Amino acid sequence: MDLRLSTARESAAEREAVDALLGAEDREASNNPGRDLLLPALLAVQSRAGWVSEGALNYICRRLDVAPADAYGVAGFYRMLSLTPRPPAMAYVCEDLVCRLKGSEDLCLELERRLGPPTQPHRPGNSPWQRSACLGQCDRAPAVLVTRAGVDPEQLSMLETNPSQVLTAVEGRSLSPPPGTDRKIPQLDQKALRLLRRVGRVDPSSLSDYCKHGGYRALPHALHLGPEGVLREVATSGLLGRGGAAFPTARKWEAVANAKAKTHYLVCNADESEPGTFKDRVLLEEDPFALVEAMAVSAFATGCEHGYVYIRGEYPLAAERLAIAVAQARANGFLGARILGSEFAFDLEIRQGAGAYICNSLEGYRGEPRTKPPFPVISGLFRKPTVINNVETLANIPDIVLEGGKAFASLGTKDSTGTRLFCLSGCVRRPGLYEVPLGTTLGALLDMAGSVPEGRTLLAVLLGGAAGSFVGPEDLALPLSFEGTRAAGTSLGSGAVMVFDDTVNPKELMLRLAAFFREESCGQCVPCRVGTVRQEEVLQRILRGEKGSRKQEDLALLSEISQAMRDASICGLGQTAASAIQSGLARFGDLPAEGKR
Repeated sequence: MDLRLSTARESAAEREAVDALLGAEDREASNNPGRDLLLPALLAVQSRAGWVSEGALNYICRRLDVAPADAYGVAGFYRMLSLTPRPPAMAYVCEDLVCRLKGSEDLCLELERRLGPPTQPHRPGNSPWQRSACLGQCDRAPAVLVTRAGVDPEQLSMLETNPSQVLTAVEGRSLSPPPGTDRKIPQLDQKALRLLRRVGRVDPSSLSDYCKHGGYRALPHALHLGPEGVLREVATSGLLGRGGAAFPTARKWEAVANAKAKTHYLVCNADESEPGTFKDRVLLEEDPFALVEAMAVSAFATGCEHGYVYIRGEYPLAAERLAIAVAQARANGFLGARILGSEFAFDLEIRQGAGAYICNSLEGYRGEPRTKPPFPVISGLFRKPTVINNVETLANIPDIVLEGGKAFASLGTKDSTGTRLFCLSGCVRRPGLYEVPLGTTLGALLDMAGSVPEGRTLLAVLLGGAAGSFVGPEDLALPLSFEGTRAAGTSLGSGAVMVFDDTVNPKELMLRLAAFFREESCGQCVPCRVGTVRQEEVLQRILRGEKGSRKQEDLALLSEISQAMRDASICGLGQTAASAIQSGLARFGDLPAEGKR
């Protein structure tokens, strides 16, 4: 079978980048590397050459035995990959909600004045910058991700930045963070923290320091309890998933543990891409050993032999520190064969994404959802039973094992046990990551962050991220629990709490939300692919201030589009693409053309 995309050949540098990942090519060997290494191979070439040429794509296809059309479809899906030449150094400027509030649009305008119009994804361009969706740095906006390709590729998240700093990073010889952007969590001195207790206190690159602060006590205790004992404590804890769906963790684990298929997989979803969400990034950057230990305990309880951490491509520091933690854990017997001298064997890999909200690239395909059932606990990664949890969910496991499920269940409320991480950003005095018991009121949480700036009035809070809904000043008594928000017609979602005061234009908020869903739709199903585009078009007409029958017709049409996406979209993106927009229209009412100020 001819797998060449064209007659183009890879360069020596591109071949070297691929071979460093896959090993030297052996044409006589029949055991080619698996297709699951397609995205890592594409990222390796991107990091070395700055873009993926036809020749490089040919070489990757031959090495992985992947059809060119498939590989091209994957490479063209992710916004951090380029199929056209790019400058070696690129700056990705966040233009999502909070960064816009903090001046990213002015930053973009100044970069355009100095460097020219932004490069468009997958289109030819020589400009060393482009606009980006949320970079997960909302607490330190405006944010820019700078990448530099080469033999020693570099990545740097630039925070609270300005045009001069971005220009220096793009044009300079090396990347270094600007001074004054190292901010710890606002609750650093509080003693009641659980998930955040080591953040800012422990060296995230030191296994010994982690152990001095209570690390690697849960794993040996789990081995003592046995898989059934760990499952029993997790069930007693009442832990619900912290990614938005709030599915009972124990039910998911028990389904995989009882699955008859011999190979089980554990996947940590660290690809939080919901605008306003950055909790998993903080845990990965500041307490990575805790996740490694938690995954080992989880794998032991569910019979998983291998694990993956799928981490955002926009999180270079998190990926670097997690890699250090994995290597040290493996070297000290906490990963690998016969962990702590037992019969338990488990190891894990880190895989990085390349910029997409919906993705399943662990298997080497475009980021498109699967139709369910079957569910992942029966047929997940590589069609095997798979446990999928996010970072925050897994981070609770060591404490549950050590203290017992009852102790965990004593925190929070009856139906929402434990603590929860909330990402506060926008118009608050002390943005950052906060940990509070579930059931804490929205008003109490905002007070912890200093509420809105002096002299300003609270306009609204977008609760739960882009797929959430707006609540107002009259909702400050809302209990932040799964049952409390459900009763109020909203949700905790990803834990994002974006605060807006009376200086904010609500029209711009809703238009950006509509643009986000239009950009992030994977295009697999018609209701979402077409609906998100039509939603944005109709919303633009409504918010232009049209009056009379045309506006009423558009509102009715928008409602029909929303219903169609909710009922017929394959995955949660399309099903929730209209939630915040419908909520905003109901809350902000009859907006004038210029928006409210």
